[in-house]
Amino acid sequence: MSVASPRTVSVLPAGLPCWVELASRNETAAEQFYGGLFGWKYQVNRDPATPTGRYSIASHDGISVGGLYRAGSSQPPGWILHLSVRNIVTAAEWVEHLGGRTTLGPVDIPERGSILHALDPSGAPVVFWQPPDSWEFGTDMPATFTGADLNTHDGNSADHFFCRLFGYTAEQIGDAHSIDYAEWRLDHESVLYRYVMGPEYRADTPPHWMVYFEVSPARGTDATAGHAIMLGGTVVIQPYDTPWGRIAVLADPDGAVFSIIDHSQVVEGYGRAEVDDPYVD
Repeated sequence: MSVASPRTVSVLPAGLPCWVELASRNETAAEQFYGGLFGWKYQVNRDPATPTGRYSIASHDGISVGGLYRAGSSQPPGWILHLSVRNIVTAAEWVEHLGGRTTLGPVDIPERGSILHALDPSGAPVVFWQPPDSWEFGTDMPATFTGADLNTHDGNSADHFFCRLFGYTAEQIGDAHSIDYAEWRLDHESVLYRYVMGPEYRADTPPHWMVYFEVSPARGTDATAGHAIMLGGTVVIQPYDTPWGRIAVLADPDGAVFSIIDHSQVVEGYGRAEVDDPYVD
């Protein structure tokens, strides 16, 4: 993930991650957990798109880093990614044209632009956001968003949908057979990753985003994972080394899963191979 951080931009290119938010069944417990783990502070705003009309904006060192709201009665807790678009109405039309489905919106958010909730053709949820001229999203520093994987059962469908929508190119990192893991790039810069869930996932696991948060090398992945347990969370996957850094998969007290990563701890691995552009007829 290569979005500079922190920053306020006047024109955000389409297709870049521009926000992350958590749907939680217990807002107070979630705020306490992430506040303790990452040092986040919160400000409650009005939001017509949430079940309660309330939306908490988390900040770190005065920079906005994500959102939190009460999940609907039928909505599972979890993190979801927002991608920037230049025209929310056009985005809605393209979602339907490419085989996706809109589930909410477009909706105007006071002083924060317009959003559209959608499902890609495989059922993966995603939010598209047309941000205002002045938009702040802190990334790639400790306690902030640093990347995301789309975990899906249908890699070709995901590649076709998102690459057509945003002009991404896809580069295979795995071998495309035993490991189907691709990097989506925009103007030759890494933006997101797409993973076809293997046997480590139950067959009925729905497609979802795995959101990564940066941890300070001074603190490290292992210590942060231990702190999460003390705060009432769980370690889903113990810390392990990768070519991108040392990662652990955690769950908050409500069961929402996310990952932490220390980019200073890397190991060599994985070859790369270009895959066919899925949007080329």
